[in-house]
Amino acid sequence: MTLEEGIFYVVAAVTVLGGLGVVLARSVVYAALFLIVALLGVAGVFLLLAAEFLAIVQVLIYGAAVTILILFVLMLTRARDVPQAVDGPQKPFAFVLGSALLGLLVTAIVTTDWAALGATEQITLVPARELGRSLFRNWSVPFEVASLVLIVALVGAVILARMEEEEE
Repeated sequence: MTLEEGIFYVVAAVTVLGGLGVVLARSVVYAALFLIVALLGVAGVFLLLAAEFLAIVQVLIYGAAVTILILFVLMLTRARDVPQAVDGPQKPFAFVLGSALLGLLVTAIVTTDWAALGATEQITLVPARELGRSLFRNWSVPFEVASLVLIVALVGAVILARMEEEEE
């Protein structure tokens, strides 16, 4: 095993464990923190693939902004007032279905001839500087429209949360 493969396995394990933490965490805040770990692991995979721009975007947009937005929404909506879910009769069915899907996935991975599926074309690396130029020259208007939509949604969420708080 090479050093790069070893690093990949460590990063993949961190990503999978972070994902499991998201699903299995009892507290939503802990789930959001595990989400940060999982998304940082994905950024590590991007770094191993020599996609530095995607790694930085992953950390800044998903690892930071989306997770902070999730925590912000949780604080605004006061999720502690929601009653806890009770385990119902669907739990054994979900376990059987999940195990069957896991078995199907493992079978597909093991039986696939990965060498026959090799890369069909050479991937050309584009420097981050060129991506930035393209984003702000050719796509500046859609970029700003998306930012305005996000701001309007955030302000709307704050207003709705405040209105519900005043009604109580």
